[in-house]
Amino acid sequence: MAPRVLIDASAVPADRGGLGRYVDGLLAALAEKDTDLAVVCQRVDAERYGRLVPAAQIVAGPASLTNRTARIAWEQTGLPLVAEHVAAKVIHAPNYSVPMRPGRPVVTTIHDATFFSEPDLYPATRGAFYRAAIRSAVKRSTRCIVPSKATRDELVRLVDADSTRIDVAYHGVDHDVFRPPTEAEAARISARLGLRGQQYVAFLGAFEPRKNVPSLIRGWVSAVGDLPEPPALVIAGGAGWDDEIEAAVAEVPSQLRVIRPGYLRMADLSAFLGGAVVVAYPSHGEGFGLPVLEAMACGAAVLTTHRLSLPEVGGDAVAYTEPDSASIGTALSGLLGDEPRRRALGAAAHARSLEFTWEASAQAHLQAYTRAVSGD
Repeated sequence: MAPRVLIDASAVPADRGGLGRYVDGLLAALAEKDTDLAVVCQRVDAERYGRLVPAAQIVAGPASLTNRTARIAWEQTGLPLVAEHVAAKVIHAPNYSVPMRPGRPVVTTIHDATFFSEPDLYPATRGAFYRAAIRSAVKRSTRCIVPSKATRDELVRLVDADSTRIDVAYHGVDHDVFRPPTEAEAARISARLGLRGQQYVAFLGAFEPRKNVPSLIRGWVSAVGDLPEPPALVIAGGAGWDDEIEAAVAEVPSQLRVIRPGYLRMADLSAFLGGAVVVAYPSHGEGFGLPVLEAMACGAAVLTTHRLSLPEVGGDAVAYTEPDSASIGTALSGLLGDEPRRRALGAAAHARSLEFTWEASAQAHLQAYTRAVSGD
């Protein structure tokens, strides 16, 4: 029998994003396994989690959890009190940070180690916070969960983590949400984006330097600039701090189209990704690479890099490039000029995506919880 687990969902942002998809997908799969669950979350999410995991005990945290600084402070004192209240045998902290005195075993998810391997890609304060949080998690957690072998190896190499206390649990993907779109669905998102049937290269993610959007823009320009019917570039996603994106957009020749729709609704993502001629995600490195897996599940031809975890996700079912703009342009040009290869990649990507399930991820998490409580 798995132990009673308190999952701290208080850091899940309103736009869900990668953390929200991880927590929501994991919780739903744990519930399917009849796991004894309690969930603490922001007040606005209490009803949502009540529907998602109806058998779980849902605890709405204080209103101050919407403030990041207040939430981190609450985590140190309030989270252990909630754990005591719900009689949890283990706490799962799914977003790097961990209480210093939790009063019971803690399992912490460390999503990636690029704060150490690529420190220049983060603002100084943000990078320092996450490096400290990761060091604390490695030291204080009973066990750590990581989403890839690459992240485990980076933690061992860069933080001197004990590999015997790290469990690898690949993310899953919701195949009901992320699936190959119908022609009608693809046409609707094309119209909504103002493309009027024009082909497009898609990017979906945060606008952080690590995601390498400026190099993608410049590589796309070199790949399509001389084409008689050049595909547009649609860069969708949320907030970030990459101020080079504006400069790269300003360099785009007037005959080419860059579309920036901001956040897209979850219901539109499969059509957006699956309707693209190529989904490009030329990241400098990921802890997992959920946008790559989601695009694969939509049957997209995906172009990404060999960095860190991305080959673990993409395998032989995606195309690869180096992250510089010239290499991106060459690889993208090759894909755009080879429709049979794009079709083959899309079919292979969808087939490989079926290997990544939240059910399998939940099973790996349950094993980590049990090891944490038993002291194995």
